Amino acid sequence: MRLNKDWSIPAVTAGFVAVLVSYSGPLAIFFQAAQSAEISAAMMTSWVWAISLGAAVSGIALSLWLKVPVVTAWSAPGTALLVTLFPGLSLAEAVGAYLTAAAVIFVIGITGSFDRIIQAIPPGIASAMMAGILFQFGVGVFVSLESVPALAIGMILAYLVFKRLTPRYSLVLLLIVGVVLAVVLEGASLEGVSVQLAQPQFIRPEWTWNATLSLAVPLVLVSLTGQFLPGMAILRSAGYNTPAKPIVTVTSLTSFVTAFFGGITTVIAAITAAICTSKEAHEDPDKRYVAGVANGVFYLVGATFAGTIVLLFTSLPGDFVTVLAGLALIGAITSNLSAFAAHKDHMEASVITFIATASGMSFLGLGSAFCGVVVGALAYALLHRPLPGSGPRSARAKARESS
Repeated sequence: MRLNKDWSIPAVTAGFVAVLVSYSGPLAIFFQAAQSAEISAAMMTSWVWAISLGAAVSGIALSLWLKVPVVTAWSAPGTALLVTLFPGLSLAEAVGAYLTAAAVIFVIGITGSFDRIIQAIPPGIASAMMAGILFQFGVGVFVSLESVPALAIGMILAYLVFKRLTPRYSLVLLLIVGVVLAVVLEGASLEGVSVQLAQPQFIRPEWTWNATLSLAVPLVLVSLTGQFLPGMAILRSAGYNTPAKPIVTVTSLTSFVTAFFGGITTVIAAITAAICTSKEAHEDPDKRYVAGVANGVFYLVGATFAGTIVLLFTSLPGDFVTVLAGLALIGAITSNLSAFAAHKDHMEASVITFIATASGMSFLGLGSAFCGVVVGALAYALLHRPLPGSGPRSARAKARESS
């Protein structure tokens, strides 16, 4: 078997580190969403089991099939979107929206229309919506200074130091330091943390127009523009000319199954993908797919012991999760702000999208992300699209008049 021959310690280590980074940062956002939804620890365990299993199955299958280090995960910006919608949105409605989003992404994948759809979305508008969704998490870091100043300042300083000295492992080290600070400064106790296996819970979906427009539609947009687009770019920049079709299709099928247990959309990873596609994973690019397989195996371990992961996070102060999530998203906030600022040809529409999305507004029961996209698209059409009669044809007419 080729996997046995290509196996290497650096590739396995890269897969392990990528999982640690996901559990150190993006998972904290998931716990914020769970707290907003006011769900039980048992249901939270089911959520963690589902997103971990989805990443494991799709990552292992795609890496073995394509012989490429395909690292998959749950949609971090989509999870951030959940925080703004709960508890106004029921869990059953959220699952219905997950299924709708998975179906739409499956159609996009199986028809091979991913690239065409991405090109049709004004890049500044998409990035501005992403930045608006994530912005409040960055703000939450500094709001926490009011309630837990020592913990927040300590974690901010630790983040800056680790980001300067060892950016690749900064989130893992931040998690460790944050836990220590929470225990020492806030009196958090880890005595209740024990080995606990996951017990998945089935959730009956419910479809509503509110959930479809407020969650499903923005979830498709942020998954395509915030995960699949940069994730595919990372693969291609590493020299892998893998088509998007199999990756988008397989992850959407995985999402459809895990949704029934609370798992949000499975996507190709953007942040952690670089760890498994770099030279550190293996000098030979043809053997780096082992890192993708290892990543999936470690996610399987995480899924199995999802109960233990939940016990760890729930034993820590809520402000700890807020600060950790906010600091983990600073890189994503920065990249999206830079992305929409780079598209100066429709900057004003992008700024409008950002403000509307970041406001957290709710209009006619619709969430701010959907409203931001609608308002931004309207602004783009009115402010930046050529007016009728202003194209080349009009220019020729003016030339005839002048002659």
